[in-house]
Amino acid sequence: MKQRSIQREATVKGKALHTGDDVILTLKPAPAGHGVVFRRVDLYNKPEIRPHISLVTDLVRSTTLSSGHTKIHTVEHVLSALHGCRIDNVLIEMNASEPPILDGSALPFVEAIKAAGPVEQDANRTYYAVDAPVSVTRNNSSIVALPYDGLKISCTSTDDRGVHTQHLSIEIDPDVYMEQLAAARTFTIYEEIEGLLKMGKIRGGSLENAVVLKGDKILSKEPLRFSDEFVRHKIIDIIGDVFLLGLPLKAHIIAMRPGHAVNSELTQALYERMEAAKKGKKAVVKKPRIMDPDATSFNIGQILETLPHRYPFVMIDRILNVSDDSRLVAVKNVSFNEPYFQGHFPGEPVMPGVLQIEAMAQAAGMLMLRKIRNRAKLAFFMSCDKVKFRRAVTPGDQLVIEVKLTKSRGTKIGVAEAVCKVDDKVVSSAELMFVIEEPGDST
Repeated sequence: MKQRSIQREATVKGKALHTGDDVILTLKPAPAGHGVVFRRVDLYNKPEIRPHISLVTDLVRSTTLSSGHTKIHTVEHVLSALHGCRIDNVLIEMNASEPPILDGSALPFVEAIKAAGPVEQDANRTYYAVDAPVSVTRNNSSIVALPYDGLKISCTSTDDRGVHTQHLSIEIDPDVYMEQLAAARTFTIYEEIEGLLKMGKIRGGSLENAVVLKGDKILSKEPLRFSDEFVRHKIIDIIGDVFLLGLPLKAHIIAMRPGHAVNSELTQALYERMEAAKKGKKAVVKKPRIMDPDATSFNIGQILETLPHRYPFVMIDRILNVSDDSRLVAVKNVSFNEPYFQGHFPGEPVMPGVLQIEAMAQAAGMLMLRKIRNRAKLAFFMSCDKVKFRRAVTPGDQLVIEVKLTKSRGTKIGVAEAVCKVDDKVVSSAELMFVIEEPGDST
């Protein structure tokens, strides 16, 4: 596949989301091998920044790059449009520190790229192809990149209350990106707006460039563009953030509640692996021990030998029983000392729904690993469906997690039904899908 640039200039104008500045952004053609470069034409000597993971300095509700005294905020939508449309070489001139937010989606940048006329160049395109699972976990978010001949993203988006939970798995190419992703708009929780304003963020925010979620209500100037618009926008952000690797990516990315911070950590891990490979080095990884094929119960030590999760993300304390390789019962003791209770919520602590989903996923992964017996592998959570939350889980509760394996595709894919109970009453339930992979040399 050949590298691509654009044939002519294209300009977009508008207000920046966080600074509130009026911005003019112009895409200009660039020769093969040039890469993507931002140029601040409003500053002395017109300094340039080549977007890269090593330049990331701020990840609060956007991705900010800094080189010396030069900064560019909120680059993810522009980079996502370039990555999604397979544009390798372009000069991006701006007269301010942040691209315009426009309607809150990547669509205006896609339309600019189309107007500029994508064109193939003589040089071949270079990819970074993931050769083994690479995973990162941050608080209640997790993301993994698996080997794949192309770019595919499976994403589950939800909030702490489990409201607006959405899932989408989609193969990315320019047509798919333009038609099925680019128009999805950014969104925020109503209760978080005041805090963001105090931080000096979203000065240019409005219902014209963002969707606001208030409880189970959706506030926006126009109806939702997709029934699952929120998860589609999360995928837009992932595509933009992983482009900071410096090369287009070949991988299947599986993300649970992603955000710029965890996206950036994955990109950093991929970059370190890529650089190690150039030097002929391999990352040293501790592989999990092979699960005892005859065991029907597991203590915390045995769980930690099998799962890659560590504090504060271990969501099962003991497995009480495994029967017929298709059913499992586990427990999670919900202590007041859980770190998430500091912010969820002070004075009235409640276990986040997304962590109940994670507990179910870890229990389901253990069940699948038990089923395939003497194979030291890892279970990666892919998606959840039919999620329901019935009542709050609070400190002092013991969460009993019951899992039933309903489908399995050999030793590769598993689907399970799971419920969480407290005092024999159902508090949450979900249908889960996960993939089994060799641990390899993951980061």
